[in-house]
Amino acid sequence: MLMKRTKIVATIGPASSSKEILRDMISAGMNVCRVNFSHGSYDDHKRVINSIRELNEELGSHVAILADLQGPKIRTGEMQDSGVLLKNGKIVLIQTDDIIGTEKAFSINYNKLPNDVKKGEDILLDDGKLILKVVSSDGKKVITCKIIQGGILSSNKGVNFPNTRISMPSLTEKDQEDLKFAIEMDLDWIGLSFVRSARDIIDLKHILATAGAKARVIAKIEKPEALKCIDDIIKESDGIMVARGDLGVEIPFQNVPLTQKMLIEKGIRQAKPVIVATQMMESMIHQMSPTRAEVNDVANAVLDGADAVMLSSETSVGKYPVEVINTMSRIVCEMESSGAIYYKEQPPEKNKERFISDSICYNSCRLAQRVNVDAIITMSFSGYTAYKIASQRPKANIFVFTSNRKILTQLNLVWGVKAFYYNKQISTDHTIADIKYLMKSEGYLAVGDLIINIASIPLEDLGGSNMLKLSQVD
Repeated sequence: MLMKRTKIVATIGPASSSKEILRDMISAGMNVCRVNFSHGSYDDHKRVINSIRELNEELGSHVAILADLQGPKIRTGEMQDSGVLLKNGKIVLIQTDDIIGTEKAFSINYNKLPNDVKKGEDILLDDGKLILKVVSSDGKKVITCKIIQGGILSSNKGVNFPNTRISMPSLTEKDQEDLKFAIEMDLDWIGLSFVRSARDIIDLKHILATAGAKARVIAKIEKPEALKCIDDIIKESDGIMVARGDLGVEIPFQNVPLTQKMLIEKGIRQAKPVIVATQMMESMIHQMSPTRAEVNDVANAVLDGADAVMLSSETSVGKYPVEVINTMSRIVCEMESSGAIYYKEQPPEKNKERFISDSICYNSCRLAQRVNVDAIITMSFSGYTAYKIASQRPKANIFVFTSNRKILTQLNLVWGVKAFYYNKQISTDHTIADIKYLMKSEGYLAVGDLIINIASIPLEDLGGSNMLKLSQVD
């Protein structure tokens, strides 16, 4: 039985929040449900979360839930007449005082900005459609700017600072409240927006650990500062998101494709899942078919080795939330028929703490390739073995059995992994035989299939895998 290996993350909103639509989205191939805290109320989010969990029970699925924090998103204030024209070459003032914006002055929702910006730095408005250059700042309330690229500026538009070091903390007051809610709801993944350093991740993990939360952290890469210390960020994170919307504004747009490829490669090397996000199938917000460019975009993310591809407005407010997932699933499956995405071998480092477990994972994938194994089956309590096997990108199906219910859903984000709950405490040989029987009964394996089992001996030892066994299903 071949399965879709690259996972699909879908953002939930007014177009997709009903239980009926969510059911159809799961059937179409949704693996992770994204709850975007930039929009909606806690009551709205709670209904979606409860519906997903009910559907997981009903369908036997393990759809994960990702809480995406808004982060320090800086926006313009209210503008006159729903929008004003900023003309090239003119001077405009940015103020921290709340005013109705005109072509001469508008407000911003971050009162420390005059102290952060410096003369000559760029300020980008509305996803980079408008460009201002800082002429001067009084350091307190007013920034004087020259309009380099003008246009219509509407209310509440995003503001980006590609050259400015912003002092705003990565977790705003709103984020802290949203995080409390996410912890209370015991969500699987937390997406941290506008990550600038590994310290941002460490601070968030400290909050989670103090609260006893088991959620894992996704670092959203959308700032140039993050790229300068990306290895440290990936090391401290549990996964990363290539958030191409803000990233494509903060860095030159022509740099985004190679940056995406670099981030995917680094994520695979550190066995951390990578999500590629933003505008993947945007035309399907309004129409039932994607553009050929969008098809190629999704295809290239899959061929690069991304763990997951993400839908935003396409499923949250679009007209065709189920159809867009069906379409993305078809593209993913077609790309996975290519041999180019498999077997990214990474030999273990001998001086590493988990050298034995890493060696077992590495050699299981090498063996799987050489004898054309149908499935690699592992027992895991922390999920570590699953992440390591997935990072090698074997062509064989990856089946993970665990007594830890929490990782059942978390692993649904990881490339190629399908997890099952299993809590029997019997000998290693009996466990392997039992699992083989269960998988054959459920149709995941057939008589004659070659499989590799990975386990620890003794079975009760949860410290890491130290055994692999090649056998045939009879």
